[in-house]
Amino acid sequence: MKVSRSEVNAFRLHAHHLTDRVEQHRLLDVVGASGIQNSPPGSALLSLHARAQGVSQELVDKRVGDDKNLLQSWCMRGSPFFFPTRDAPVFTTGVLPPTEETMRQFIRGASPSVDELELSLTEVVELTRAEIGTVLTGRRLAIDELGAAIAERVADTLPTKKRRLWNQEGPHAAGQPLGEAIVHFCIRILTLQGVVCLAPREDNAAPFVLVEEWLGTPIPDVDPETARAELLRRYLHCYGPSTKADFAKWLGVRAGDAEPWWGLVEDELTPINFGRKTWMLTDDVDALQTSPPMQGLRLLPPRDPYTQLRDRETIVDKKFHKTVWKPVGDPGTVLSDGAIIGTWRPRKNGNKFRLVVAPFDRLTARVKEDIEHEAKKITALRGATDLTLDFEP
Repeated sequence: MKVSRSEVNAFRLHAHHLTDRVEQHRLLDVVGASGIQNSPPGSALLSLHARAQGVSQELVDKRVGDDKNLLQSWCMRGSPFFFPTRDAPVFTTGVLPPTEETMRQFIRGASPSVDELELSLTEVVELTRAEIGTVLTGRRLAIDELGAAIAERVADTLPTKKRRLWNQEGPHAAGQPLGEAIVHFCIRILTLQGVVCLAPREDNAAPFVLVEEWLGTPIPDVDPETARAELLRRYLHCYGPSTKADFAKWLGVRAGDAEPWWGLVEDELTPINFGRKTWMLTDDVDALQTSPPMQGLRLLPPRDPYTQLRDRETIVDKKFHKTVWKPVGDPGTVLSDGAIIGTWRPRKNGNKFRLVVAPFDRLTARVKEDIEHEAKKITALRGATDLTLDFEP
């Protein structure tokens, strides 16, 4: 089966809830599609605004802090994501690497330090897990304070030689002990084990809390294969047709390490010719050919779920890739009638909000009006009242 770029883009935009903004009561469906990344901080709010009606910071805070039906934790690629609490097993157990080798790939940079201690990564994760309850019970701690406190307690359990290495300065940050850096890596795994999650931001940092204390109940124990299969289904529903290698990049592992996920749903897939051999859920094949085109405009934030696809040339001409996707400091993107037509960057100073748009080509008067309309909404979302909108030549 051969499909066109326009068909694929229409299908993906619809799956990402970008064809039309959904009603507010469907917010959890939006978040649960493939998770909503929240780095840089605040980007998730803009991603939700692009997909649902009536989104505000107060609404998100209520869903997370009061209703507890929205959860934030480190997830795919070790990044902070929002996902529905009801779907927590999918975005924790479903993401958790099943082997020591895959776990090392997921948290790249940990291996040399762990090897220096002559311990396995699994062993240091268990050492961290054994102490985190004592340190975090009844408290909310940012990563630096949490890491230092756990590292100090773990050090007391180690033999003399390992303790000396644990306490010496490591290669990860100036003045940071090796053991503290290792604990930071291990906490990424503990989030996927459902031990800790992130509470709403305080003093410009998102503190960690114990999941069972935060929710009043542990995350349900779901068979890992069931969770991994569901995660892959959600990926393919939003990013299909796709490949095993592209899924691995989205997840945060090597292509060769994706089989424990991919192999679970192979009998649910249909091959698709999309310039190369790709795959999608058989249940989605009809929708691939019938999804309506998107109309209207959205200002997507940096690292919006839609722009996290791995076959980037399907939505942005290759000559603009380095403009849209940067090693550090990605801009937002302007999505108009289903096409990404430029980038945007914000700057907030008190009540003043400046938004600079850099189009890929000349903009029509209608598109400029649409951008201004969306920019005013984002200004309010960011707690500002005075908008300055500039267009780069």
